[in-house]
Amino acid sequence: MDQTAAINHGVLRRLSGGAPAQAALAIFVVSLATLLGAWFFQFVLGYPPCPLCLQQRIPYYIVIPLSLLLVLAARGGASPRLIGAGLAVILIAVLAGVALGTYHAGVEWHFWAGPTDCTGPIGDLNSGGSLLDQLGAIHVVRCDQAAWRFLGISLAGYNVLISLAMAALAAYGLLALRKQTA
Repeated sequence: MDQTAAINHGVLRRLSGGAPAQAALAIFVVSLATLLGAWFFQFVLGYPPCPLCLQQRIPYYIVIPLSLLLVLAARGGASPRLIGAGLAVILIAVLAGVALGTYHAGVEWHFWAGPTDCTGPIGDLNSGGSLLDQLGAIHVVRCDQAAWRFLGISLAGYNVLISLAMAALAAYGLLALRKQTA
């Protein structure tokens, strides 16, 4: 590679942010699409989320803005140490998403008990009791019953797969960053 081509390659690499920025951008797109998909199921298709579903969204609320900030920081020439720290936080957050999704999928398959606030028995509304107790039972969204499945996998299961893919992207970004700074 001649000197002019090497300079142009270096300039393009700084403008694009390199592989770590591309990984962060991919994570941003995947995480935003996943959260929008969850909201689509909730608000358009009418599948109300259970408490565990809502907890599985927390990592996305961290990953979406952080990954976007990392893209901008990498393209702006931020230090590799800062980019690496951001990718490490994303990796931790998406692995927490893997754990939450695995737990929820296990609850749906009855491998283990879930939280009592969303897996306990719903009483018979004709059995009497106070009106408030009866109305409260109507709004319980059970965590141990998958509201939707495709190819035998529930939304919690798909969350595990998506979170694993984002973890792989974050790890790729970290490895690429390590190679760039070596």
